[in-house]
Amino acid sequence: MEIDVPPVELDPGFAARFGEHNRRPACQLYLISPATLYDGFADDLVAALDVGSVAAFQLRLKGIDDHAIARAAEPLQRICADREVAFIINDSVGLAKRLGADGVHLGQEDGDAREARSILGPSVQIGVTCHDSRHLAMEAGEHGADYVAFGAFFETATKETTHRPDPSILSWWTALFELPCVAIGGITADNAAPLVAAGADFLAVSGAIWNGAGGPAAAVRAFEMVLRK
Repeated sequence: MEIDVPPVELDPGFAARFGEHNRRPACQLYLISPATLYDGFADDLVAALDVGSVAAFQLRLKGIDDHAIARAAEPLQRICADREVAFIINDSVGLAKRLGADGVHLGQEDGDAREARSILGPSVQIGVTCHDSRHLAMEAGEHGADYVAFGAFFETATKETTHRPDPSILSWWTALFELPCVAIGGITADNAAPLVAAGADFLAVSGAIWNGAGGPAAAVRAFEMVLRK
């Protein structure tokens, strides 16, 4: 049974009280694939990664088995490796191990970070979805996660969501913990600034990159304008 920290509203200026010593690296992008890959997606991934500011790419495919995902992953994993971008598998520890992926991202129903670590070893990055829960985030850190993800911050068509955290949870987390945090859920270049200002280490984005009228490279450049402010 989950026992969360009581829902007390966080002070948006909480982190500022800790002073300048808590500086962290600049926020970067964490791209997530569409649920179904389209023709030419590999070329779009190259275009997005070649712009810069992208730290990681997560392959999140739905409705196909692990063998099909593994086939789809091969060229994308090579593209990421050539550009020193972390290649992350969504949900499946077994598939991450099979592919030799740089990391795995686990939802709350996808397994425990401790078990994932025992299977994948010390060098693989493990991320955990924590919704709007401070308790789940602290628990993930205690269990050996390499990053925690909060969201969805905005409405998103990528997946059904029921949690809507306030950006102040990012300020709270980064003021108290060194572990990186990822903001996720409906993030666009137009609404990302408050999340960056609140302390997100990474912005996880999907539709805003792949569905933009100007193409992935233009979308990444639009985010770069926000990240550089």
